[in-house]
Amino acid sequence: MEMSKEHREPDREPDMDDVLSLDECRQALKACRQESEQRLQSMLRARADLDNLRKRVDREIADTRKFAVANLLEALLPVMDSLEMGLSAADSEADAEGLRRGMEITLNNLVTVLAEFGVEIIDPQGQPFDPERHEAVMTLKSRELPVNVVAQVHQKGCLLNGRLIRPARVAVTIAP
Repeated sequence: MEMSKEHREPDREPDMDDVLSLDECRQALKACRQESEQRLQSMLRARADLDNLRKRVDREIADTRKFAVANLLEALLPVMDSLEMGLSAADSEADAEGLRRGMEITLNNLVTVLAEFGVEIIDPQGQPFDPERHEAVMTLKSRELPVNVVAQVHQKGCLLNGRLIRPARVAVTIAP
């Protein structure tokens, strides 16, 4: 195949410095092959390292999901113990006031544990109705309270680190 006139080198005699011997060409080819093999091996090692990292991260994520509530569980076990002690005391016909005090203490322990884990209880009694945090389940006519105020809390709500988990279920006042 003949090259076009534009791509041909000008006619000149090759200089001896420009000409490589066959041995030099073989050595250069061998060096290129070695470098290519080294780069291939390096790329394969990097790919294997990346794959191992991905597998390790996947295992760690799975373990984190599996045991994410372990600290919460550990903190809740004493609350469960308190409830069990209260139930066993109820079997022994303890006085009602003592049972009530024990239940209040247990409830306070539970609320404290939940707060340590970022849980905030929503108890909007007497506050203005907030549709972002409250669910109105009924309305009540009231002359004593202003309109659109929470008159009764049927079920307290819950926030987890500022995110609504459960709205408070409430009765809201309306004009009589």
